[in-house]
Amino acid sequence: MQVEKLAPHVGVEVTGIDLASIAGADLEALKDLVFGAGVAVLRDQTLTPEDHIALAERWGGIDINNYFPLQDEYPEIAIVGKRADQETNIGGGWHTDHSYDQVPAMGSILVARTLPPSGGDTMFIHMGEAYDSLDDETKAEIEDLAAFHTADHIYSPEGVYAQTDQGSELRGQALKTGATHPVVIRHPRTGRRLLYVNPAFTINIVGRTREESLPLLQKLYAAAMNPDLQGRVQWRDGTVAIWDNRTTWHFACNDYQGYAREMHRITLSGEALAA
Repeated sequence: MQVEKLAPHVGVEVTGIDLASIAGADLEALKDLVFGAGVAVLRDQTLTPEDHIALAERWGGIDINNYFPLQDEYPEIAIVGKRADQETNIGGGWHTDHSYDQVPAMGSILVARTLPPSGGDTMFIHMGEAYDSLDDETKAEIEDLAAFHTADHIYSPEGVYAQTDQGSELRGQALKTGATHPVVIRHPRTGRRLLYVNPAFTINIVGRTREESLPLLQKLYAAAMNPDLQGRVQWRDGTVAIWDNRTTWHFACNDYQGYAREMHRITLSGEALAA
């Protein structure tokens, strides 16, 4: 296994392994890379749907996605797609998946299936680096705070996606979500302190209204969005990315109008978060 940095502060590119057969010590080493760096990118992989599912099961568990279309034969696999005639993509803003769940998913294994001739990159930010970049006064201010997260304003019948050309294809509009998590968590495996709020799903600081919360939340978001902390995954055929939702934010770039893009995603089960 050979490892190179994807960007100075987030991500690694890993070569010399076959995801279809990885197991044992090699799989544990890959997990450690994902937990630490936030995202691992692997090229020239030939994962079948069966391989994709088997890898996720060896990793530790699968959460079935509640919102995206699912493959008919393989419901473990969610389809994150955009047709050539659609304008809106999925995930086109900074977020971390499943922060609105009581036990957020650990992360995802995303496999490129159909790609545009250019564009469609995915950006990542390491939330440990984001936390470290805060000044001491801000760190002290957020130390004991918690925040409320929900996806209802995104996926409900009146939500963001319902107003777009993606709305008719999404599922789960009747679901109600909501979870409270510390603003600063410790990674359950590495112990690293991570900033755990995001612009998509974090609504307010507990004990404050949305309006009272926004100045602090926007300050935290601005620190995290520092371009120096970002890394870019450029997709090509055979690319697989595995990321940790606790450690990263991500952003799917919507810069390929007129072309289709389809990615197959399996969501990996997580564990409870703590300050």
